[in-house]
Amino acid sequence: MAIRLRDLRYRYRASSDFALHVDALDVAPGSAVFLQGASGSGKSTLLALLCGLLKPDSGSITVLGQELSGLSGRERDRFRARHIGLVFQQFNLVPFLTVEANILLAAHFAGSTAGAQQILPDLLARLQLPASLLPRRADSLSVGQQQRVAIARAAINAPALLIADEPTSALDADARDGFMELLFELQRERGMTLLFVSHERSLASYFTQVLDMRELNRRPSEGGVHAADTGLA
Repeated sequence: MAIRLRDLRYRYRASSDFALHVDALDVAPGSAVFLQGASGSGKSTLLALLCGLLKPDSGSITVLGQELSGLSGRERDRFRARHIGLVFQQFNLVPFLTVEANILLAAHFAGSTAGAQQILPDLLARLQLPASLLPRRADSLSVGQQQRVAIARAAINAPALLIADEPTSALDADARDGFMELLFELQRERGMTLLFVSHERSLASYFTQVLDMRELNRRPSEGGVHAADTGLA
């Protein structure tokens, strides 16, 4: 499994109720999964756990065959940099750095800058980003260009798992559809597992597997149940 969770529990303070309680979740390699849920449903907490930014209170988190709970903070950072690509809601580009520096930043943290520079031209071509943009500051780009740079940064290390966190919330309908087509094209070409997180239910039609945080996150007081997947044709 690309992602395997068992009896996962996390709370922010020892005296508080559990913020997240997942009985079971399996995500197959190469699949595209849509995770939906309102604000406060536990989406951000789950993503932080999957990326190794948080450690669970109990249970297991296995990502790409690696049990994260047994790793140190530095080891989790290294694993995330090398194997997980992240696309954020506001893209999180460093505004005063060039486009090239922003893209290669992820490769720097993964220790693979030389290899990244070799695949950068092909990646730019796939994302329809002209090489002339490389020396420009990130804050001089259009929203659409920033979006593509964010995808390039997430994909530069050829991650096995790509996580997109509310990446379409600031886009109009046309830009959103273009983004989704681009994201799926890249995911298929590189065989990545895609976990796409959003509160926009209309986007679920793009995916063959849909998870709802209301069913996935079952706190002990709610009588925990297994995660429910909904297959869409």
